Parts: sequence; structure tokens; C-alpha cells
Amino acid sequence: MLDPGASFERRNRPYFTGLGDCVTTTATGSAIVGGYATFMLRSFPKFHPPETVVMFHYHTLWTLIAVSFSAVLSAPLNATPPLHEQIDALIEVQPGFDASAADPADDAMFLRRVYLDLGGCIPNATEVRAFLSDPSPEKRTQTIDALLASPQHATRMQYVLDELLMERRSGKHVAADEWRTFLRQSVLENKPWDALVRELLSADGSQPETRPAAKFLLDRELQRDEVTRDLGRIFLGRDLQCAQCHDHPTVDDYLQRHYFGLTAFITRSYLFKDPKTGVTSIGEKAKGDVKFTSVFTSETAGTAPRMLNLPPLADPPAEKELYKVKLEKNVRGVPVYSRREQLAIAMTDDANQAFRENIANRMWALMMGRGLVEPLDMMHAQNPATHPQVLELLADSLLQHDYDLRDLLRELALTRTYQRSSQAVENRTIESQSLEDRTGDVTAEDDHHYSVGRLKPLSPEQLAWSMMQATGVIDVELAETDSDATPIDDAVQKHIETFAKVFGAAGQSTQFDAAADQALFLRNGNLIHSWLTVKNGLVASLQKLDDPQLAEELYLRVFSRMPNEQESSRVADFLNSSSDRPRAIQQLTWASLVSTEFRFNH
Repeated sequence: MLDPGASFERRNRPYFTGLGDCVTTTATGSAIVGGYATFMLRSFPKFHPPETVVMFHYHTLWTLIAVSFSAVLSAPLNATPPLHEQIDALIEVQPGFDASAADPADDAMFLRRVYLDLGGCIPNATEVRAFLSDPSPEKRTQTIDALLASPQHATRMQYVLDELLMERRSGKHVAADEWRTFLRQSVLENKPWDALVRELLSADGSQPETRPAAKFLLDRELQRDEVTRDLGRIFLGRDLQCAQCHDHPTVDDYLQRHYFGLTAFITRSYLFKDPKTGVTSIGEKAKGDVKFTSVFTSETAGTAPRMLNLPPLADPPAEKELYKVKLEKNVRGVPVYSRREQLAIAMTDDANQAFRENIANRMWALMMGRGLVEPLDMMHAQNPATHPQVLELLADSLLQHDYDLRDLLRELALTRTYQRSSQAVENRTIESQSLEDRTGDVTAEDDHHYSVGRLKPLSPEQLAWSMMQATGVIDVELAETDSDATPIDDAVQKHIETFAKVFGAAGQSTQFDAAADQALFLRNGNLIHSWLTVKNGLVASLQKLDDPQLAEELYLRVFSRMPNEQESSRVADFLNSSSDRPRAIQQLTWASLVSTEFRFNH
């Protein structure tokens, strides 16, 4: 253990050198956590000393530090710690991460957070009580694993992927329920991300069994510029729109050839409407290239299909027969060599680092509340990740684990970084404010270092599910059947779509933008008020309880925690001040549901 008297700023990586032949050090700044550093022995003498000294170097400073041998360390060390431990080591060694970092989230805060992030809905009161009373030190890991294996997780990720891939678009070619079922089934099967993307980009919609996957292209009407831009934004984390007419004027990494390199993959594809069935699918020509002219230089050039700075992909030598199904007026063309199929392969190729960095950044944002790179679709050298080593680590892990998003989400949920409280210690800036004060601008540059848990506004789907759960309109566990891809009840889905129209944004975002129509919906909307009068719902069950029981049940059902003494007193005072107790209970419940605490994940 490092000498308690030794201190240094963690601005640059310190290092150690051994004295004598016994010790070779492998410690770096990232290995110093909690005052401990690990040393590797060249040899382990039979009569090794109980202590020795090493030299600690930092800039031009040095000092001698006593170290002691541990019997535990005489055993072989695990060369590769779990991913979540590697993440924490990289986060906690950063210069902005210091002794004023927040404590771990308490059990109630953790439970609500992880249920929302992995299950898409707050826990019910029974689940909260069981978790809070469980003494097992493994209960957090067990809860994470149970949620990831649950039908609720499949539904949660169905909405996450829909928002990411289709950005709440309506479409006429693939029915919404078929698309949702396809996504849900893909999550239940734990389909790797690269495999899912290959299906999305290669499906032509001609076969019923693969038609849902074609929604990404079909319901963008295969419009060349729209698809090109979305390929860059959604799969590569790069919005190349400004590189359509010229190299980007301010982002050196975004070049016109990058934009048209993506366009070249799809320029031969077109929508084909079958004259017999009226069904639209995707056809493709065997020839066709792209050329582009810069409005800045007036120079014209062309490009073969390519992924950003990766080498262009030349067409193979032409076959004698160019088509499997020859293109004719009323016949959908199917070429022998399909550039669109090559798009699916090139996008997910191991050489395409941008592909895995993009989804790693988006999954980090999903769990942590902001991306390592923000905005999520502006990844470039002039906008580096706040923690580039973490982003690289996540991307490499995805490749090593075959793009298993469930595994990545599990590792993120296990980190101390994820499980840190959103309540910082005193004498901090924005993080030390009350929850209500901090929600005025959750996008502020309040915590680049992840020393405090970040507030995350509930998505429309999370908000709808959680309100229905809290009010007793549905029991989420019962609503989710064990049959793999059973569509959600039509009435429930209609409620969710109502929330999406009011609270939804186009595409995955970490932004929070309150609007007047949202406030009016919460205050005056008939839907929420109707949930307060449901037979056997929350309000009805509260009517039967005395004040202390009522406060406890209300807080467990709505806030997923026990009330403190002051909150219980306020509840009792409010109820006792009203001559109409049933109405007062309804008002109290409504106020809780539309509160800042309920609308945010914290």
C-alpha cells in the first residue's frame, strides 16, 4: 500500500521503478486505485523480505515508498480484469475525479435506475420492498442479470432500437407492429448488433420472413441523400450532410468523398412496386457509379463504394451474365453482384472501427446519460471523446464478444461509475444542487468526469410504462408474457404512442427540452387523470390506509423508495388540511406523478 503521507495530482501518469533485482513494477497511474498499486516479481525468493521500497516518479519529482508483500499476490494474477473494473480504473484516474466524488447510490436509487435503464419501467412496490430487505451482497448483480434475461428488457430495447434506427418515423411499407416484433425477437435471441445491421442493410423486402428488416430502407423511400446521411449518423456516428456539396468547412475529417463513398453503395438500388401484388420492395441495377462536384473548387471526381477512410471497394470483373433476375419494366432486377449487399458487409467489417465506436458510444449514453462523444453523431478528431481510452476499450470489447449488446450493458451496469449516486458531496457546483434545481438544464457541462450520477429524463416509453405501473393501470410483469415476441396489448401500445407524440424527439438524444404542450398534457390531459380513477388502482388502494401507511405505499409505488420522516409529515399535513380526503389523495397522487423526481432517472 502506498505510504499514506505520499500525495500527488493525477494529471499525468506516475510510474514506479524497483530497487534491487527482486521487483519489476508494472504500475501506472491507471493502476493506482484506493492507494494501491500492483507490482510484478521477476522472481519470488524463498526467503523474500516482508517489505521493500520502490521509487515513485512524477514529473521531476521522486520519492521512496515502502511496499509490503501480500500472500494473495504470490498467486498468479488475472491478466485481464472484468470490463467493468477496467472502465472504473480509467474513469477514476482522470484528473477531474477526486475525493469529492459521490458515494455509491443507495439501494433504492440503484434499483429504480437499473429497472428504468434495463427494464424500461420503475419496479413495483413488492420488488422494492424485497430488494431493500435483501441482505445479500450479490443482490445488485443478481438484479442486473434478472432484468437482462426478462421479457421487459426485450421490450425496453425494442423501443431503444426503434428510436435509434427509425427515429420515430411513420412508414407505409412495413407495419409498425411487424417492425416492433422483429426488433423484440432480435433482442430476445440476443442477436449480435453487427448481425442485426447486416439484416437491415441487405434485406430487400421481397420475402415475408425478412420484410420487417427492410423497413430501414423502405420507409426512407430509399431516398439517396436521406439514406446516405442516416447511414453515417446512425451507424458511424458521423453526420456527413455538410459534406454533400463540399468537404466540411469546419470538420477536417468529413470529406465529400466520404459522403459519396456511402452513396455509391446504394446508388444502383431503387424501389420496385410489384404490379400484381402492389407490394413495394427493393430492386437493383448491375451498373451505375457516382460522381460529385465541389461547390468550393468546381472539381469533379468519382468514388467507388467506401467506408470513410477505408480503401474503396472495386467491383469484381464483370460476369458474362450481370443479373440473377434481369431488370425489366415489370420485373425487379437482382444483380449477380450487389453493392447494397456489400454495404452490409463493409459496414460491419472488423476493419470499420467507426461502426463499433458508434454503438459503444450510444450504449454508454443510454446508461450514463451522455455520450463519451457529444453530440452522438458528431464523432471526429476535433471533437474527441472525454475518455478516449474508455471508448476504445468498449469498442474492442464489442469486437471480442461478437457485438453482444446485452453483455456490454451488463458490464456498464456493474461499474461503480454507473452505480454512483446522483447526489454529490457538499461544496460542488451544479451537482450539489437539489434535484429540482438541477433539472433546469440536465445537458449543462456539469460532469465530464462521471464523479456524480447524471440525471436522465425518462423517455416517452419509460414515462408511459412507469405511470401505468404506478397507478395500477397495468402490472408490467403480467403485461409481458413469456411467449417470445407477443405484441403488446393494443390499448397499452396506444397509450405509449400518445406519450411518444407529446414527449418524443427524433432519434436517440441525451437532450432534455421541456415544452408547453407537455406541461398541459400532464396538468390537464384526460388520460393521466383517468388513470387516477381506475378501479383497484393506486388511488383506490390508498383510500384504505392510515396516514403513515399511505405515505409509505405512495412513495414505494411512485418513487420506488421509502419516505423520510419529513415527507411522511407533509403527506399527513396535506391530508388533514382537506375536508375531502378522497380528493386530497387523488391530488397528492397526481402531484407525485408529475413531479421532477418521477420524470427523471437519477
